[in-house]
Amino acid sequence: MKVEFDLNGKPHKLDVDAAMPLLWALRDEVGLTGTKFGCGIGQCGACTVHMDGIAMRSCSLPVAAVQGRTITTIEGISAQGLHALQEAWIEEDVPQCGYCQTGQIMAAAAMLAQNPNPSDETIDQTMSNLCRCGTYNRIRKAIHRAAAAMPTPPAEEAKP
Repeated sequence: MKVEFDLNGKPHKLDVDAAMPLLWALRDEVGLTGTKFGCGIGQCGACTVHMDGIAMRSCSLPVAAVQGRTITTIEGISAQGLHALQEAWIEEDVPQCGYCQTGQIMAAAAMLAQNPNPSDETIDQTMSNLCRCGTYNRIRKAIHRAAAAMPTPPAEEAKP
C-alpha cells in the first residue's frame, strides 16, 4: 500500500504492507530509531508518537491509519534545539536506563499541549506509559519544570 503523510513537518511516502505497525515503518523503512519497541501490544508506551497532536502507541497503529495524517516522532518534537521537556528531563536527571523516556516525553508533550499547567493528579492520571526503573516522581518534576518554561498559549479572544 502506498501511504502519504506528514512526518516531522515534511511530506513523506511509504510503500509497505497496510497492516505494518507504524513503529516498524518508522524504524525500518524511514530510519528514525528514537521511537522504541517495548511490548508490541500498546501497553507500555515506549513507542509513543503523535498523530495529529494526539499521543498514540505506534506498535499497534497500522500504517494504513496514518494516510493523510500528521505524525511527529521524538526526532521532530522540536524544530530547533531541545524541546522544553527534553531540557527538563536532563535537568531533573529523569532517565535511569532511559529506554522508555522518548515515549514518556512524547506522552508528556501531548498532555502539555492540552493542559499547559497540569496538577500532580492530572499528570498521574494522564501519563500511562510504564517505566521499569520507576522514575515517575522525576518524570512528574520534569513535566512541571517544562510547563513553567514553556510559553503559555494566547487566550482566545472573547466573542461578542
